Amino acid sequence: MATEKGHINSIHNLGYCNQYGIGTEKNEIKGFELYEKAANKGHIDSIYNLGYCYQHGVGTEKNKIKAFELYSKLAETGIEQNEIKAFGLYKEAAEKGQIGSINKLGYCYQYGIGIEQNEVKAFELYKEAAEKGQIGSICNLGYCYQHGKGTEKDESKAFGLYKEAYKKGHIKSMHQLGYCYQYGIGTEQNEIKAFELYKKAAEKGQIGSIFNLGYCYLHGIGTEKNEIKAFKALESYEKRIHQLSRNQKK
Repeated sequence: MATEKGHINSIHNLGYCNQYGIGTEKNEIKGFELYEKAANKGHIDSIYNLGYCYQHGVGTEKNKIKAFELYSKLAETGIEQNEIKAFGLYKEAAEKGQIGSINKLGYCYQYGIGIEQNEVKAFELYKEAAEKGQIGSICNLGYCYQHGKGTEKDESKAFGLYKEAYKKGHIKSMHQLGYCYQYGIGTEQNEIKAFELYKKAAEKGQIGSIFNLGYCYLHGIGTEKNEIKAFKALESYEKRIHQLSRNQKK
């Protein structure tokens, strides 16, 4: 049985899955409700995500006052100061041409970490790093094209970028590629390929794929229904989340 801390992390992750449609149908309202539930128990990531939902009207009506209150609550913990410091370090390293830092700087701009959110700037930085061969940025650029973040939505380009990064051994892109095959994003729907990619990524420890593998077994997506294997995969997912929460606590 998960500890209270592990349970709260699971609520947050379930909220994230619902917000972005990972392993389930996209449901921003449910995502918001789960963030709120975990935030009320003091979960830091959920407090941030709940603030984001209020700020941008994700799963609820826009409420900048509530968003400000939640961000202020985080600032009291020192999170905001650390993020500003991290942003400054990434910016300094990126200006010196460190490709990995260009990617991280893009991530900061994409999610407003230590700086005002700017998805166009994030896209530009991912593109710059991707052109220099940074694998994480190739995947992140694919995400931007898939969801129209900082650029026009282009699912075919997204699929191509995920495939490129996957061929270079990027595990997260393997998961994203599986998702594209499962739902026919930028390519013809192929649930068998989706299942195979989730299985391969899950074997390499990709948490999202472990969850999706369990979901596939549970609902017979790309494979035969197998509740025993589904339970095993979802139990493994829960253990991974619990371990991450313990590491976060240290």
